Amino acid sequence: MTVLIEAGSIEDRLTWSGVADAIEAGHQRPRAEIADVLMQRKDDSYLSRSAHIDGLGFATKSVTVVPANPGRGLPAIHGAMMVFDDVEGRMEAVLDSALVTRWKTAADSVLGARILARPEARKLLVLGAGAVAGDLVRAYVEVFPALEDIELWNRTPGRADALVAELAGEGIKVAICEDLPKSASQSDIVAAATMASEPIIRGDWITPGTHVDLVGAFTPHMREADDVLMAKACVFVDSRETTLNHIGELMVPISNGAISEDDVVADLYDLAAGQGGRRSPEEITLFKNGGGAHLDLMTARYIMKQADLQDLQKE
Repeated sequence: MTVLIEAGSIEDRLTWSGVADAIEAGHQRPRAEIADVLMQRKDDSYLSRSAHIDGLGFATKSVTVVPANPGRGLPAIHGAMMVFDDVEGRMEAVLDSALVTRWKTAADSVLGARILARPEARKLLVLGAGAVAGDLVRAYVEVFPALEDIELWNRTPGRADALVAELAGEGIKVAICEDLPKSASQSDIVAAATMASEPIIRGDWITPGTHVDLVGAFTPHMREADDVLMAKACVFVDSRETTLNHIGELMVPISNGAISEDDVVADLYDLAAGQGGRRSPEEITLFKNGGGAHLDLMTARYIMKQADLQDLQKE
């Protein structure tokens, strides 16, 4: 029997640390096979991302992106994820794609930070004020409980104010960043989840020991960090396959000659195996969160376990 898992039925059982643990454990398995299919109809898109991991099975997450939908009072993105048994090929579950994407994205970042950031990190700066930025704050607070100073910056102050108020309602104290260069230079962790196409984080701002977490860019023309930062940082990615030749964050500085592919020290498979990582307290580490269907599968398996499928099948 195939089980449907919707966001409202399970999120009270999930933790960011739990998803990060599942992603780290997934990277200790054989390297995933991944494949993407993109179809477009004028401004509308249909994207399917598939993965297979020995022991975890097969999965495909498919979404439609219809930019005109908000004008109709509908979400721009609709989707679902199917998970299949690794041995028999049975469909085990269909999950809300937004549920999987939400928990995967922030957990991917905090896993990178858990490995690369200095454990004594006290100040966090988050750029952006959308849903991902809010989840980054929530995830970092859970995984780095010693954080005592959190600031939020956004191009549109009103959205930043709204997110700060939302987080305050959850008991998370966040201040508005009034001076971006100053705050960036004083932060132990700088995380960005914006829609920027031009760099908004300057390498001249970032001081020794900082960990930079880049989440927002996902197309060949998007980036959040400038060439100076990319060149001075020790660069890591979650997946070479989904970042090096796909996202402007790496493609542009490589084409500019600021860095080369060889300057990407490690991805999560390497880091999970104990290869690479921070070499000194003074080193600037930079982690590019690029996502991928294999991360969706690792996350979905964690969600399915927390859902307790046998109980759900009885309902």
